[in-house]
Amino acid sequence: MSGNITLTMIKPDAVRNNHIGGILKMINEAGFRIVAMKYTKLSSEKAGEFYAVHKERPFYGELVEFMSSGPIVAAILEKKNAVEDFRTLIGATNPANAADGTIRKMYATSLGENAVHGSDSDENANLESDFHFSKVERF
Repeated sequence: MSGNITLTMIKPDAVRNNHIGGILKMINEAGFRIVAMKYTKLSSEKAGEFYAVHKERPFYGELVEFMSSGPIVAAILEKKNAVEDFRTLIGATNPANAADGTIRKMYATSLGENAVHGSDSDENANLESDFHFSKVERF
């Protein structure tokens, strides 16, 4: 059974390029409700902890460095079938392969700087949401 929340992070490249408003507009227009949101900066330690699942992969160091390079916007989004619907909205990881009208097609600049993170499963959506937000920060 699919869940009703997902986590997104508007990544440092999209924040740096002033795309927060455009991305949030697309999220709202796609029917997601923002349950929690914060503008923050991940330390290298916190970025490493968040992406620990990729620790053995060759891109891990670059990913941690990039995700701690500037501020992000983290948000919990709510909608029926949230994970799958949000993955569709953001598009393929590589913006060159992303469908027209997706967030990554519109705002990502490369495979490494792909504008947004989206949870890849209901289980990870819950874990990632708990990583960024306490229960009292959710509305």
